[in-house]
Amino acid sequence: MHHRFRTPTAFGAGLAAVLSLGLAAPVALAAPAVEPDPVPGLVAGQETTAPQLVTGLDEPAPGSPAEAARAHLAAHPDRYRVDPGQLTEVGAERDADGRSTVRFQQYHGGVPVLGAQYLVHLTGEGAGQRVQSVGGKYFTGLTAPTTAVVPAATLRELALGEIQDPGVRAGATAEDRGAVVLPGGTGRLARHFTVRATEPGGGPQTREVYVDALLGTVALSYEGRAPAPAPAAGAPAPAAAAAAIEPATGTAPDLSGRPVRVNIGRLPDGGYQLSDLTRRATITTYDAAGRASGELGKGIPADLAPAHSASPDFPASAGTSGATDAHVNAGIVYDFYRDRLGREGLDGKAGPIVSVTNVSDWGEPYANASWDGTKMVYGNGNAKYLPFSVALDVAGHEMTHGVVEHTAGLVLAGQSGAMDEALADYFGNAIEVTARGMSMSDPKAALLGESLCRTGTPEQCAGRRLDDRRTTVDDYLGVGAGVDSGGVHRNSTIFGGALWDIRRTLDPLVADRVIYRALAAYLTPLDDFVAGRDAVLAAGRDLKLNRSQLRSVAAAFDAHGIRAGWQNRIGVDSRVLLRDVSGPTIPAVADGRWVMANATRDAGSPLYTGSLTGGGAPVRLSPEDNRAHSWPATDGVSAAWVSLGSDARGSWSMEVMTRSLAGGPVTTLFSSPSSMPGDVRVSGGDIAFTAFDPAAGRTRAYLSRNGGPAVVIPAPAGHDVSGVTLKDGNLGWSEHWTGDQGEVYAPTVYSIALGEVTAQYAVSTPKARTASTQLAGGRLIWIETAGDGSGRRSVRSGAQDGSGVVDIVTGDSPKAPSNTTLTASDRAVTYQVGDEEGTGGWNNAALPKLWQVPLAGGTPERLSCNRGSQNAPAAERGTRVVWVDGTAGRTDLVVRDRAAGTC
Repeated sequence: MHHRFRTPTAFGAGLAAVLSLGLAAPVALAAPAVEPDPVPGLVAGQETTAPQLVTGLDEPAPGSPAEAARAHLAAHPDRYRVDPGQLTEVGAERDADGRSTVRFQQYHGGVPVLGAQYLVHLTGEGAGQRVQSVGGKYFTGLTAPTTAVVPAATLRELALGEIQDPGVRAGATAEDRGAVVLPGGTGRLARHFTVRATEPGGGPQTREVYVDALLGTVALSYEGRAPAPAPAAGAPAPAAAAAAIEPATGTAPDLSGRPVRVNIGRLPDGGYQLSDLTRRATITTYDAAGRASGELGKGIPADLAPAHSASPDFPASAGTSGATDAHVNAGIVYDFYRDRLGREGLDGKAGPIVSVTNVSDWGEPYANASWDGTKMVYGNGNAKYLPFSVALDVAGHEMTHGVVEHTAGLVLAGQSGAMDEALADYFGNAIEVTARGMSMSDPKAALLGESLCRTGTPEQCAGRRLDDRRTTVDDYLGVGAGVDSGGVHRNSTIFGGALWDIRRTLDPLVADRVIYRALAAYLTPLDDFVAGRDAVLAAGRDLKLNRSQLRSVAAAFDAHGIRAGWQNRIGVDSRVLLRDVSGPTIPAVADGRWVMANATRDAGSPLYTGSLTGGGAPVRLSPEDNRAHSWPATDGVSAAWVSLGSDARGSWSMEVMTRSLAGGPVTTLFSSPSSMPGDVRVSGGDIAFTAFDPAAGRTRAYLSRNGGPAVVIPAPAGHDVSGVTLKDGNLGWSEHWTGDQGEVYAPTVYSIALGEVTAQYAVSTPKARTASTQLAGGRLIWIETAGDGSGRRSVRSGAQDGSGVVDIVTGDSPKAPSNTTLTASDRAVTYQVGDEEGTGGWNNAALPKLWQVPLAGGTPERLSCNRGSQNAPAAERGTRVVWVDGTAGRTDLVVRDRAAGTC
């Protein structure tokens, strides 16, 4: 079960939405929809004029399936709105019942579009061939450039920068997988890299990173398992090695020591290895003998041989290593797909099936299993868990990941990633239930991994269960990429539970065939739960389910809340200002106006501004220049922000721009090819920001007055500033330098009129650090992290004349800040409590939430009772706060006027 017990922590959390990037005015919660027909004739696409699904067709299409499919699309331009010239065939499969599926990949200007696949389904052959349905994802309106501006070496370094730990990053690799266009709006040209690293205590990690090739910013990043390149030189592929051996049978002990009859291979030297040559696909099993998962590398290492024996009766080590169980289980999974579903192997072409068992975590026990794109990798277990290869449902789960990769290719993030996990859970359990002769009513049938524990009950041991009755409206985990790549595991049982209910309602064989056909013939890489529902229903129609059966399938999805518009039925107590935002999601707000970036709606990463009352549509604020515009600030009259990209001469530059919210010209206050600006702030005619000077190795504060040139605010030698804040003629920042006892931090107030520091506060404990300084209500507010290594944080403030330092929230408070997120108004301070990484438990209650406390101190209260993640708060006046909310299964900019109190 891929990364079942841990998620990567060394990588960044840059998951961006690439679909449904619409701008929307505030909307009211919708009432439940009227029960739809379970098999709609047409399902409209999102962010495209091409339909998602058209069913109920019966139109002649003579010729080869690929030629007929292309001709059919070309003959109906008004129906499908696709350009056949931008489609390349990537697969055509024909099942035993004479149904063919032709899968096309969309290209834009010769560059593939991520997740854009369009499928045509046919029956019959030759002159009698007919089109039955068409659908998938084809994105109209793409106009993005297809020539990169940022140098390839820079793009690679940006991809590696997704690894936050410098030590881990030093040993990482970034495999260039080519250019790709990210869909949504006009599209976005990116370079795709597969970043591989080994995190101490966490095993190997893989991240799919897409770097904007025009702007030099990470556009999309998620946990992956991309196929590894070919094996190292000297390591023959299993299929090639099989040609030199002969099929044989023997015995091998399983983990319990019981002898099991196994299909093996006899070597030319008279020895034997765990290679099953009795099926079209060769099944080979390796014993890593405790080798670290991070050492396996790409393919099979040259010095690693299959599990070996001098005689056909394998020694005890074959059992204790988990090799025997892995070998037998691989055969069972293969037979299930072949005999029940007509599929030859994971790739559908009888390609080799490889398992590696007895894998460690750099010498430590490894309690996990994964499919890495070419092979199954099974950990050796630990004091609690048996070797992971012993569980048939786990083997079926991991091998199904291989099937998904070779069919729908679901992107491993958000809802598409959760469906990948759900399908692996479903078939993993279906394989075990079928092979063991279990009843669907058996309490253990819905459990995944229940046989792995050395002690305890199956229910206590199971990693997931498909009968947990979770629904979208009640249980969907509203998170960003920092938690489980957008909840791919934690949200999986919502969809997987619906599939399992279908298996309990229909004949299990019928259910398996319907769900497999949905996977192989209808799903495409970026599909969400509702598209998954439509795919299963369409597959059911293909397989001649009657209307009663189709309604039972629809009812299973309804019971788990999977129906169009489910996001609108999640209860929230905030108002939506901007729906489905993407890119650098950090808002600014003042005097009834908000400013925020929303990538991919137009070329580049533009800024928009709108009203907090919801009046009128958002208006683009940044110029149409294909640059990335982000990290904005506003005082309600004008805005300033950071702009990255190529200038008019084609040279890379990092700039600070400003413009009136009412429109007018855009002014550039600062431009540099090497100094990165940040901490932009606006107040009246003053604009302040910081910029790192690579030559001096220092971060300096800059100030522009009334549109004039930005000048450096002087600071003592060796001192740096961060977290600049600006209000009513005063600047604030956190100043830090190296003293006799190490790093020294001091919250600082600077009078613009006097041109000097008027207050500088000492930290409460030695070596404490300060961050997130804010000027509000005549005071400077900051978050202080204790210097004793405890990680305790407090919210403190001091008068702007240097007097009256107080604790607003103490570090030992049960609602002390969890991080340095902070915003403040003249009346209240808002900060964050919670666990974005999910180490406190993957559930909505543990996700980061915003808390508010009076500026003078008092009892913190929940700002909002929204159940999902609450990030990037920006205070306006009084107690009103804008923030980025993940409750509705997407990223929305929302607002609330006052604290909710107790939830």
